[in-house]
Amino acid sequence: MDIQTLTTFFMWCTILNVALLLFSSLMCICAGDWAYRIHSKLFSISRETFNIAIYSFIGLYKILVIVFILIPYIALLIVA
Repeated sequence: MDIQTLTTFFMWCTILNVALLLFSSLMCICAGDWAYRIHSKLFSISRETFNIAIYSFIGLYKILVIVFILIPYIALLIVA
């Protein structure tokens, strides 16, 4: 596997993961009550706990995308 293939792979990974991150964030902002109603029917969870869980998930996902996808892509751009 050459550097150009890896660069293209990480480019598309970055695009798709950032799009998913933006979609998730917009869903929490625009449809937070709807998501809470669905999850509260499945699990016995308070609104505060739901907010903490969902924002923690989005924050962790953002960190993982930056560390494991965006940074390698930038490094490959620098090297190539």
